[in-house]
Amino acid sequence: MTGPPPVTGPPPGFPPYQRYDSQLSRPSQVNRPAEPVPVESLTLAAGSGDFLLEPPSTPSPPPARTVTSGGPDAAGAASSGATSAGMPAAPPTVVPGTPVRGAGWVAVVAADREYFTAMMARSGPDAQGLYFPAFSPEIQLPLTGNQITIGRRRHSTGEAPDIDLARAPEDPGVSHKHAVLVQQSDGTWAVVDQDSTNGTTVNLAEDPIPPYTPVQLREGDRVHVGAWTTITLRQG
Repeated sequence: MTGPPPVTGPPPGFPPYQRYDSQLSRPSQVNRPAEPVPVESLTLAAGSGDFLLEPPSTPSPPPARTVTSGGPDAAGAASSGATSAGMPAAPPTVVPGTPVRGAGWVAVVAADREYFTAMMARSGPDAQGLYFPAFSPEIQLPLTGNQITIGRRRHSTGEAPDIDLARAPEDPGVSHKHAVLVQQSDGTWAVVDQDSTNGTTVNLAEDPIPPYTPVQLREGDRVHVGAWTTITLRQG
């Protein structure tokens, strides 16, 4: 089923999101709004205001990365700046995934059914009342500054993170202060979990990343938070 076209920038009003009334959701018929999920189907973590989902327990090895490079002759020609015929050497090839300092980065925020299915498979009975949202538009946000906070707005105080997942449909598994994207000295980004209630995972790993420990990200890496939210980093 094809959804609406992606939104190419933050909506007007309160950046990076407009303020919406919080709601949880369960599946409904096509082109009809999702129905609310009963609050009693979720567990509230004591004192935090965050909904508790059973964290993953089985570790998963990180995906292998393949880096392609030219042969030794090509490397020698590139380092000398000229070919054997005396012509200027071709510009070096940039391998996909290699950081380029100064290039712009974008966070693509979307409801991810693959992640939701994996999360539900390893969660306890308290999560069985959750349903994947019937409609959740993809949003693209440029990463500006040195830190990008991820979480949910506190409606009682108006305090909101840079990536506010309290927009409808509100992801109940996201903590108010869940994680932070931190820019590195080479222009790339790392993610730091803020000791969130349900943890943060990367690239569908079952084991959450350690709290308060920066985890390096590359172009195309996916950061998973809450019950169904995936934040994908794109460069350029």
